Amino acid sequence: MIEATETIDEFLLEHAGDVEDAIRKAARTEILPRWRRLADHEVDQKSGPHDLVTDADRLAERYLTATLGPLLPGSVVVGEEAVHADPETYDALQGDAPVWIVDPVDGTRQFVRGEDGFCTLVALVHRGVLLASWTYAPARDQLATAVRGKGAFLDGERLLSGAPAAGRDLRVATSHPDYTTDAQKRALFPLWTDGVAPRACGSAGLEYLAVARGELDATAFSWEAAWDHAAGLLLVEEAGGAHLTLAGEPFRITGGNTLPFTAARDAATAHRVADLLRNPHW
Repeated sequence: MIEATETIDEFLLEHAGDVEDAIRKAARTEILPRWRRLADHEVDQKSGPHDLVTDADRLAERYLTATLGPLLPGSVVVGEEAVHADPETYDALQGDAPVWIVDPVDGTRQFVRGEDGFCTLVALVHRGVLLASWTYAPARDQLATAVRGKGAFLDGERLLSGAPAAGRDLRVATSHPDYTTDAQKRALFPLWTDGVAPRACGSAGLEYLAVARGELDATAFSWEAAWDHAAGLLLVEEAGGAHLTLAGEPFRITGGNTLPFTAARDAATAHRVADLLRNPHW
């Protein structure tokens, strides 16, 4: 088992390209051949009609699990579909082993519809610290990467999130109403106020990328599933952004956060959004 972060840093220097290759191959062999070609029997529901899973999700995760684990001896994989099958798999995030967090198709609904707004998300975390992430939008052939302390990049170009323009409404992507309870909707409702332009989110991974690129000012999410947030949170951090929960603390990938939480282009915007959520101005 890896015992020192420095050892993982050395691994990333040597094998980050291998991780990228694995992600691209998973998309090339298991995801893209099914995009806009899904048969009815290749799509299933999980918790309800909006919570979909496809053969592309299952097979891409299977490929990534078989590939990423052996790349880093002693590591384990926590994938969305594996956790759905066995919730105890999620407990690995609390352990000492390095963990690959995998969302094979983030934005499954968009994928099923034949839209291009979906991505594959992979992050490497050790003892609760996000170390590296990959966000790959295969239909757009865009790859965003981040390594802690070394910056965020999109197709090799440095990402800098910047700050929102003064005097303009904040553009905030929020948890989609199809995936939220009444209580979660009420918790997000304070963002429907002067100076904020909220909208429902699509793929969480691509919303985080939009924040890192400075195209979106913030997100506000009401759930903490690690596979949806891990890759994007590090991407936003390394682009110069910040994230906060309602407790005023950075989001913990291991869970137990006070929700909802925000990720934003800069610290001031994160505090502004968190303050609105914590103290409704009406």
